[in-house]
Amino acid sequence: MMNFDDLNISAEIKKAIDQMGFYELTPIQKMAIPQILKGSDITAQAQTGSGKTIAFAIPVVENIFIDDKSPQAIILCPTRELCLQVADEVGKVGANVKKLKVLAVYGGQPIGKQTRVLKKGVHIIVGTPGRVIDHVEKGNLDLIGVERVVLDEADEMLDMGFREDIERILDEAKYRKQTLMFSATIPQEIRKIAKNYQNNPKFIKVANKKQNVPKITQYAFKTNHKHKFDDLLRLIEAYDIDSALIFSNTKKGVDFVFKNLKKRDYSAEAIHGDMSQKVRDKVMNKFRNGNVRFLVATDVAARGLDISNLDFIINYDVAQNYDSHIHRIGRTARAGSSGFAFTLVSKEDNINFNNIKNASKGKIIEKKIPTDAEIENIKNNRVLDEVKKSIKTENLDDYLKVIKNNSSADISSEEIAAGLLKKIRNE
Repeated sequence: MMNFDDLNISAEIKKAIDQMGFYELTPIQKMAIPQILKGSDITAQAQTGSGKTIAFAIPVVENIFIDDKSPQAIILCPTRELCLQVADEVGKVGANVKKLKVLAVYGGQPIGKQTRVLKKGVHIIVGTPGRVIDHVEKGNLDLIGVERVVLDEADEMLDMGFREDIERILDEAKYRKQTLMFSATIPQEIRKIAKNYQNNPKFIKVANKKQNVPKITQYAFKTNHKHKFDDLLRLIEAYDIDSALIFSNTKKGVDFVFKNLKKRDYSAEAIHGDMSQKVRDKVMNKFRNGNVRFLVATDVAARGLDISNLDFIINYDVAQNYDSHIHRIGRTARAGSSGFAFTLVSKEDNINFNNIKNASKGKIIEKKIPTDAEIENIKNNRVLDEVKKSIKTENLDDYLKVIKNNSSADISSEEIAAGLLKKIRNE
């Protein structure tokens, strides 16, 4: 076991980590932090929830020279939401380092406010590639003194079309000492950036798939494209799903599921890359606060979305690969809780699903979509389970007297119970 006291880092950072409630290093932290502190470039494959932000935040903060108020490190993230989360985490790691300045720069916020802070002096910038380029072009930000560049969620930034911006930022920061990449997947494009911009990088892959899905029950349901949405509704009914994050692979698919849920009076919202930042923030806050039951999203739009107490993830479309699948379902069962991940599998999804199923090594259980009769039976049993629980835990003497007084040769106790069940079900 390795803990943070074993690391060769300042007392201020150790104190901050202790204040954050961390003690033992996660696998990604154990593998990455010592390498980064040695000065190595790294390309690390790690999932959401693995502790990767702390893995790069500690070395970045450790190497800041406070007296130099120009940017010394820049952390690139795909979305505003992730920028804010990462900046907050970096700020916590550096909470006891006097005069340390961390700034998040992203679209959707007036550029003038960010410019004023930059001119006062900032040590660490956390930003989206597009907004960082905006500041560079306006002369607000000079990357010549940047010593470390971190690409967080590198695969998502590439998927969102940020490759040119990323390469330009790396070119502008030409005197950097380290380039660090963290990504859920390592496609060929990531390897090209590593080859072109890193110096003998250490490749790290955290074999923590079990750790990421410890208490997630995974079911797959075979369907067909024509009936997929109706089957989604059947699952919501059969499993009494009060709230869920629903993934579709395309913006068109997101809109289809969202609009059809709304037509059937479900509390739902959609989020994808075509929406303005203001609208996306509003939607995500509504879902986080419980004001919306179902959020339908693409992978990219949901990146950086961290929601506590989320019991259900539904893959309306099968993920493109196993790493993306793990990334999706890892948003449930947080902080030791349990969760469910349902996947609808149509004929078109068979290749991707079979790859994911094989990689999951038996963790995905295939089930049939429940019929109307089975759904009715499930609902009846759900009510009866609650009744049985009440019988075991509560005093029902007064209610028993009422039933006995109202039963007769014409109406049995069983018939009264059946009538009550029907009344409850129809309410």
